[in-house]
Amino acid sequence: MYPLLDKLGQPEDLKKYSLFELENLAQEIRQLITETVAKNGGHLAPSLGTVELTLALYSVFKFPQDKLIWDVGHQAYTHKILTGRKDRFSTLRQKGGITGFPNRFESPYDAFGVGHASTSISAALGMAISRDLSGRRNKVIAVIGDGALTGGEAFEALNHAGQLGRDLIVILNDNEMSIDKNVGAMSEYLSRIRLAPQYKQAKHDVEELLSSIPRIGSKVLKTANQIKDGIRSVLVPGALFEEMGFSYLGPLDGHNISLLQDVFNKVREMNGLLLIHVHTMKGKGYAPAEDNPGKFHGVGKFDLATGETAKKSGGAPSYTSVFSKALLELAEKRPELVAITAAMPSGTGLSAFKDEYPRRFLDVGIAEEHAVTMAAGLAADGKHPVVALYSTFAQRAYDQLLHDVCLQNLPVTLCLDRAGLVGEDGPTHHGVFDLAYLRQMPNMTVFVPKDENELRQMLGKAVAMDTPTAVRYPRGAGLGVEIQQEFSDVPLGRAEVISEEGEIAFLAVGTMNEVAAKAADLLSKQGVKAALVNMRFVKPLDEELLLQLGQSKQLLVTLEENVLAGGFGSAVAEFLLDKDLAAGLMRFGLPDAFVEQGSRKELLELVGLTPEAVAEKVLARIQTISK
Repeated sequence: MYPLLDKLGQPEDLKKYSLFELENLAQEIRQLITETVAKNGGHLAPSLGTVELTLALYSVFKFPQDKLIWDVGHQAYTHKILTGRKDRFSTLRQKGGITGFPNRFESPYDAFGVGHASTSISAALGMAISRDLSGRRNKVIAVIGDGALTGGEAFEALNHAGQLGRDLIVILNDNEMSIDKNVGAMSEYLSRIRLAPQYKQAKHDVEELLSSIPRIGSKVLKTANQIKDGIRSVLVPGALFEEMGFSYLGPLDGHNISLLQDVFNKVREMNGLLLIHVHTMKGKGYAPAEDNPGKFHGVGKFDLATGETAKKSGGAPSYTSVFSKALLELAEKRPELVAITAAMPSGTGLSAFKDEYPRRFLDVGIAEEHAVTMAAGLAADGKHPVVALYSTFAQRAYDQLLHDVCLQNLPVTLCLDRAGLVGEDGPTHHGVFDLAYLRQMPNMTVFVPKDENELRQMLGKAVAMDTPTAVRYPRGAGLGVEIQQEFSDVPLGRAEVISEEGEIAFLAVGTMNEVAAKAADLLSKQGVKAALVNMRFVKPLDEELLLQLGQSKQLLVTLEENVLAGGFGSAVAEFLLDKDLAAGLMRFGLPDAFVEQGSRKELLELVGLTPEAVAEKVLARIQTISK
């Protein structure tokens, strides 16, 4: 089925392959990637764009002695297939299978674990410094996309690398996209390089002109070179990188294996800082992905023949779509609302806002830190920004939230999509730390809706407040509850008591309300009554209710889809301790460990957040109390 791929042993064997064989191998790899992602879901378009680039790298350099660091890692499927994981590629992103991103625990060829953007140059520079300290001579190569290059950390690394001048190769994989179409001045700069080959000719002409002047004196030469440098900074491709200390090569056709091999063979013998600019096509080789690279950036299961994604059962709207619609309605009534995203208007549900209110919409690129501090600036001047991020990526803006938003008590609403366990993308993408770090921040209010209607109402409340707020909601479809069209006032810091019976009380936030209700039903069949409380807020807590429950119940049981350390359960424990309340406490949440990949159902079972597991443990605890 894959004749060339099947006979490939070690990655080093690629050096023996002819160009014809490598080009055919590229087609086999594309077929394997496409067929696998159609069954498992995954990052298809970015990986299809780097097949030739990866083959060229492995046919020239000597990995893993040379170090290859991918940025984000969602373009590294070819790298995984070539490095001994072809036979297990069918387990991609499955529980117990190979991961969707480079992982140091999975292969020695995965030099650095990744999943978030803009880290590769920093990590590669660290490895280059370590190499030099150890007296080794291996090459260190960072592959970074043009989308990831918009992140501040990438520029911090380029700046430092330019100062140090170590032997380091940076390959800029320019496909004109992050998840959505790239934005910003850097994107426009790279476009000018790609689209204007006359710049190369201009550089050549200037240099020829200068060299043709006879008997040029030193003063004239200095002036002439200044003129040349000035012209170069305007006209020469990559002048920005050259000014930072890199030798710039490109732009190159990233799908031309022969060309890439020629360049890599040359730079392998060179020292110093090199930046190789390659232009690739996201989704190359699979027509539906070429036509719609955004959709196939990260995609679920789909029909290989048509590219149609599998329809999900049930008609409940997604949390993202409910957020999107609610924000549009609120924006009509509140002209001070401004929406901000970091390179994912479609993923966060802000595309409709962008179309309806283009002047009030801001996409900052992959730059969460900037997004949050810019929001603080907007808020300081009278606007109410709504910053929509995936929970896992909001971690990158911790200091900006604390220092720039909360310290100044500014009205910024942070909307955290994909909170909790996200499934097959694994530990790099689970949003399971937000409750713990947000509740530390003075002035912050943390909303955790139990369903899509509560998300709508809480968003309405959050944007009406003049202090920092965060609304946290999960990935995927809601529960199918009725959506209340009128925005109602959600009492600040007040829980919703669903039932009061029994000697124990379940205190749940967000998705765990459903688990708590089912666990209570299971306990009821064992003759144990349990009260149910939707706590709604992690901060501020409903202290009045907690005081009452702490005095009247034998056992309080907290449930959260967040790490236990410092999370909602910890907040309840602190309250019981501070008030010297006698009620016992059980906490259910995520352990002090990174949770692997798998379906959400599998992962909830793994961490014991199922109704059955909760009921069983609570019953055992009650029996202990009764003795």
